[in-house]
Amino acid sequence: MTKKSILLMMVLLLTTASLHAQGIGIGPQLGIHKAVDAEGSELMGGVALRIKLSPAIGFEGSISYRQEKYANDHLTVRSWPVLVSGLIYPLPIVYGAVGAGWYNTTFDYDLTAFNLIEDHTDQSFGWHVGAGIELPVGPTLKLSGDIRYVFLDYEFENFPGSEDLDSDFYVISIALFFGI
Repeated sequence: MTKKSILLMMVLLLTTASLHAQGIGIGPQLGIHKAVDAEGSELMGGVALRIKLSPAIGFEGSISYRQEKYANDHLTVRSWPVLVSGLIYPLPIVYGAVGAGWYNTTFDYDLTAFNLIEDHTDQSFGWHVGAGIELPVGPTLKLSGDIRYVFLDYEFENFPGSEDLDSDFYVISIALFFGI
């Protein structure tokens, strides 16, 4: 039993040291997003964790908060997307991103206009692609900026005219990653 514990600790130590050598960063993320049929662009904020496994490959996980309005402000959609992205670095500071997201979404209907529709919360799955740059700002600090397009199909239940609403969106974001 002791040999297995020592072996497990050695593997974890080597893995952690290897990941640290390539780069692990965590930090705030701020962006602006615009859904195709939403009323306007909105700010979003969150936190992201980025792990570089090699100079050419990395991963990013993030959680953020976003909100948008549809149908002359009669429908407000709020979501907490949890995203996982694979990152490919063709150049040291340029990356491409592809990933998936889980969107825990609340549909808040303006009760003064449509008092027959109840608010509800739903979960949706979406895909995204994008590209960005990652610039070192200091020995353990990186600034990242990217643009991503998200393919997301909300189910607007019982909302008049909802069959024509497109909820795909783009987001332009910046993040500051502090090295661990």
